[in-house]
Amino acid sequence: MDVHKKPPFRRRRLGKRLRALRESAGLSMDAAAAMLDKSRTSLFRIESGEYKADVHLIRSMMDVYDRWDEGLLEATRAALKPSWFTSYGVQDLGYTDVETEASRVCDYPGMHLPGLLHTEPYLRSLFERVHHRRSPKHVDNQVAEAALRREIGGPEIMRAQLQHLIEMAALPTVTLQVLRLKGCPPSAMGGAFTLLEFPEPDEPELLYHEYVTGALHIEDENEVREARLVFDSLRSEALNPAETVAMIEQLATVQS
Repeated sequence: MDVHKKPPFRRRRLGKRLRALRESAGLSMDAAAAMLDKSRTSLFRIESGEYKADVHLIRSMMDVYDRWDEGLLEATRAALKPSWFTSYGVQDLGYTDVETEASRVCDYPGMHLPGLLHTEPYLRSLFERVHHRRSPKHVDNQVAEAALRREIGGPEIMRAQLQHLIEMAALPTVTLQVLRLKGCPPSAMGGAFTLLEFPEPDEPELLYHEYVTGALHIEDENEVREARLVFDSLRSEALNPAETVAMIEQLATVQS
């Protein structure tokens, strides 16, 4: 699926719950659509997250399916709200959307710094160089969004960025490890990828892979498991957190 047309994550998650509710009632999509005065196509698109569903429809579904789930109403209200980053004019490839809902992010950024750990000056320099056609207003919007999320430049910017990494590594919610270029394992050559976990026990782990013209959201159990094995292997090959901080401190000293 073209990621630019991919429905918002909260709508997709709501759709999964609606499909599970219908199936638990033993109703086919055709039978449920007829009972709800909907076309099969419309119901399919609601369950896939392509179409919005309001609380009135959800109440009707629970009545028809004879299954009441109070949490579905709150999930429906949440799915109808615009994503927080839309006010910043961000052209999201579907990552910010899922990251907002994730409880844990395992990121292998390859040759780049993790996006969540960028400083504002570093990111501003990156946007201005890579996206040189963007207006100052658009750059300001992108930087504002990234600053909220804690998402290159001269020696001063790099020194500040390295110091920021050291500070972030001290947080209990952050585990930072670096792979040395020398002796880097072959699995590190496969490119950047991110694994996202969610607080809901029935929500599967998601593999996110961004490429030059778009991005992939992968939920296939086998592919996600394979990516998890690669990530765990890379972690075992990387410097431990203490060694990583020591290496960054040394690099920061060189920048001084």
